Amino acid sequence: MARIAGVNIPTGKRVPIALTYIHGIGPKSAAEICNAVGIDLTRRVNELSDAEVLAVREHIDANFTVEGDLRREVQMNIKSMMDIGSYRGLRHRRNLPVRGQRTHTNARTRKGPAKAIAGKKK
Repeated sequence: MARIAGVNIPTGKRVPIALTYIHGIGPKSAAEICNAVGIDLTRRVNELSDAEVLAVREHIDANFTVEGDLRREVQMNIKSMMDIGSYRGLRHRRNLPVRGQRTHTNARTRKGPAKAIAGKKK
């Protein structure tokens, strides 16, 4: 099992698919990494040599923000929005949808289970 950026990537999958298991690398970035390192997109992770895995690891370290650093950066951005009191920061603080979704109905994922209102009868 290959370990890249602190993540054990699955060995039976094709390299671009396996690289998407790393937080911060999507399908497009994974294909770019494979092209930059010179790995065929149809090869599987268990077919890679140690040198190729090392090359992929070094390319990711040099050119991408992934895993813990990326999560930390996103959390710092959210915290700064909350501190300056922007609209998005207020939505984060109140645990409501941030990107303009309706909340009159739905939004249960963000708001949690519905709370019963006392004395409401129809």
